[in-house]
Amino acid sequence: MSKNKDVLGEEQSGPLMADVAKLAGVAISAVSRALANPGRVNEKTRQKIDAAAKQLGYTPNAMARGLRVGKSNIIMIVLPGSLYYGASQVIPQVLQSINKSLIQGGYNLMIANLDRDEASERHILDLAFGGTVRGAIILSSKLPEVDGRSLASAGLPIVSMLLDMSEAGLPSVVTNDREAIREATNDLIALGHRRFLYLAGPQENYHDVERFAGVIEALRGAGLPDSVVVRSGGRLDYQQGFNIGLEAADDFAALGDKPTAVIATSDDMAISFMSRTQAMGLKIPDDLSIVSFDGSPVCAFCSPPLSTIEQPMEEMGQTAVALLLAAIDRTDQPRQLRNVIRSRLIVRESMTTPKG
Repeated sequence: MSKNKDVLGEEQSGPLMADVAKLAGVAISAVSRALANPGRVNEKTRQKIDAAAKQLGYTPNAMARGLRVGKSNIIMIVLPGSLYYGASQVIPQVLQSINKSLIQGGYNLMIANLDRDEASERHILDLAFGGTVRGAIILSSKLPEVDGRSLASAGLPIVSMLLDMSEAGLPSVVTNDREAIREATNDLIALGHRRFLYLAGPQENYHDVERFAGVIEALRGAGLPDSVVVRSGGRLDYQQGFNIGLEAADDFAALGDKPTAVIATSDDMAISFMSRTQAMGLKIPDDLSIVSFDGSPVCAFCSPPLSTIEQPMEEMGQTAVALLLAAIDRTDQPRQLRNVIRSRLIVRESMTTPKG
């Protein structure tokens, strides 16, 4: 039989809901109600529908199966924006880990948005309030809120990933941004560096606040004034990391007292910065040491290979799913709200002692 559209709008081969309704002698809407909420259909009608469905070998789609028992098996992930995140591939890595863990738990993953404009926010909230999804993982961004409706009030289990919302009572899975950057800065200080250029993400962004604080803590711990680090960027989003790096290279060229080390808060920034400064005639790491954040595999193949702080995406995804499914199952085990998964510094040839 050719593929047709069922009532729920999904393609399906084999008998349709309309066939079940015809055999049972009821309206299609009655079959739909019996799947979505058996309590809304009288017992005699429900039995007729069940018998017809069995006789025809009718199998409702995954959505209908979930609705039939009043429980969706779909988990939505709310993205901070576009899937494209340059070389760092943070979002694809997160999606892969979460999807794998959800499948193992018997759930399916839905990408709720590819933007965060008002229309996308409304769509996310419609999914949450309409019963389409069973829970939500929100990635590196605040909860959607439009016209007084907020994802927080949808009655869904929610886990935040890569943004700490634990103080608001939301289970959160984060990495140790501040500590990781502090340790990398300490390593640069130990190599003899005393002047730094910091490539920043958007100002007041959670990650930028944490990472810059790590730099300052390392400097103060070494007895160095805050003035030895120059900030570049702060206007563009992390998704525009390549542009941030290019602008930072121009900022570097304009400085009179040149830094000897660069701390980039994403691999994209570091890669474009390194490319432009090398085109200016600088040698990495002889003239300038560089360390970045994210742990993209491409860093190993840069010239020279780029030192980077690798985020534990797979473990973070597994932890986020475990927290969410525990909330769905309402397990009695105590769960901590703030869950920190440690990143690790991978030291490569882009770091060395400064000249002179």
